[in-house]
Amino acid sequence: QVQLVESGGGSVQAGGSLRLSCAASTRTFFTLATGWFRQAPGKECEFVAAISEFGGSTNYADSVKDRLTISRDNARGTAYLQMNSLKPEDTAIYYCAASRNYIGIMAGRFDYWGQGTQVTVSS
Repeated sequence: QVQLVESGGGSVQAGGSLRLSCAASTRTFFTLATGWFRQAPGKECEFVAAISEFGGSTNYADSVKDRLTISRDNARGTAYLQMNSLKPEDTAIYYCAASRNYIGIMAGRFDYWGQGTQVTVSS
């Protein structure tokens, strides 16, 4: 069983930046594609970004392109989400997820999930 632990959330003003981290408990992190999803109050969980096992491919939601960047460090067993130019509509709980060779937008295709970290952006 793979455990994922997110960190780095917090409260920032619009235009600010945060970097989220997702630490995996497995030594075989390099076998897992990794994604980020978010859920705002009263809304469904939505795809944010995903990265393939060795970082060669990435996928982003249109709403975050050019502002958010996903990356990973397999030696550290950690994935990251650099968030710049944050907007109030980015406010949500952000979840890290891992899958076997899938970087699409469907949450059901991800096998492992973290507990989430809160991001709050004020105007």
